[in-house]
Amino acid sequence: MDRPWLAMELRSAGKPLQAAWRERLPQPGPGQVRIAVAACGVCRTDLHLADGDLPHPGHPVVPGHEIVGRIGALGAGVQGLALGQRVGVPWLGWTCGECADCRAGRENLCREARFTGWQIEGGYAEHTVADARYVFALPDRYSDEQAAPLLCAGLIGYRAYAKAGAAQRLGIYGFGAAAHLIAQVAVAQGRGVFAFTRAGDTESQTLARELGARWAGGSDQASPTPLDASLIFAPVGALVPAALAAVRPGGTVVCAGIHMSDIPSFPYSLLWGERSVVSVANLTRADGEAFLALAAQLPLQVRSVPYALADAQRALDDLRAGRFSGAAVLLPHAASPC
Repeated sequence: MDRPWLAMELRSAGKPLQAAWRERLPQPGPGQVRIAVAACGVCRTDLHLADGDLPHPGHPVVPGHEIVGRIGALGAGVQGLALGQRVGVPWLGWTCGECADCRAGRENLCREARFTGWQIEGGYAEHTVADARYVFALPDRYSDEQAAPLLCAGLIGYRAYAKAGAAQRLGIYGFGAAAHLIAQVAVAQGRGVFAFTRAGDTESQTLARELGARWAGGSDQASPTPLDASLIFAPVGALVPAALAAVRPGGTVVCAGIHMSDIPSFPYSLLWGERSVVSVANLTRADGEAFLALAAQLPLQVRSVPYALADAQRALDDLRAGRFSGAAVLLPHAASPC
């Protein structure tokens, strides 16, 4: 008989997560795998869902899309995966495979796409089920806790980084989970990183310098040099004009979040000179394969803050308040502090 297991449910936007004890293990359908969750990162997208910035699906949902765990059961037809294998589950959880975007390698834009921790139950739980096509093998050099942030902070950061092209002087606005990983990639590839944080956030600025940034300061400060490109990870639309002012003619500003507050009006002179503003939408499996291969080669320092699964709401609240640097990670088998 299955023992009861814990899932943290979001039952309506704006309300705290609720603990739900479930009696039976989920059974994978054809093409699916059941995963015993060992770690799940806490992403700002989870916060957007909890706060109602993303529409609630209308039924209880288990958030979490930076999942690391071991395969506990294989559905019919699954090939290339094995019981007990460690895998990771990202944000993109299912696509149709048939539309023009899917056929062109742009599955991140599939209109029928379903996302882990939103339309598909995620990793704020002891067990979850995933489409076997959308799980990744993980580099052995990272522990479960270290690997979890790679699956969204790393992947979305990498897709945003790729949009910057060959930029040698790279601005990064918002130095959290994604930024602290992709900054290390940029430094390892010989690029100059300039980190912009919340005004007065000396802890994040210190972390940026420790990870190789040439300069770190508040987002209210002017860049010390014209930049080739800037990546905006903070969900703050007002940073777009600031980032445009910091890049040289021909430079690019990449908006990397799934949600951002409204961008205020700004003078055309900030855009003139063939500057461009682009967005990043979700990710593809090709992004995952490329970034995880890179992460296997680079000794990325993953700054994580562990939380027990039962403390998932506190992790979201701490993320909202900016109470830590790096990435929060839920550990289902960790004890909650008294």
